[in-house]
Amino acid sequence: MGVRPPANGTDDEPDVIDFGIAALDARLEDRDVSFPTTAGDLAAAHGDLRVAIDPAGHDVTLGEALEECDHQSFDSKQELLNALHPVFERKRENRSGGVLGKLRALVPF
Repeated sequence: MGVRPPANGTDDEPDVIDFGIAALDARLEDRDVSFPTTAGDLAAAHGDLRVAIDPAGHDVTLGEALEECDHQSFDSKQELLNALHPVFERKRENRSGGVLGKLRALVPF
């Protein structure tokens, strides 16, 4: 009969770092955002909301992201997230810059 060793008090599961639309989704949960809404209304009320765009923690404000978004109205949170996804991807790719940046993006520390 085996006995489990005592827990060492550490959490062996890796930390999860949200960025892009996953980070925005989590941040919107803390804000009072109702849909349908417009890019202008979101920018006025929540434009200062900072959203991480990569695992290194580089961020952009929601207002900046909305300025680059092709859509001006959103019927649901999912529609907003889908519309902002390409914006966050472009910003992440521009920030990573080259092979070293891409390698750095794979390792979050």
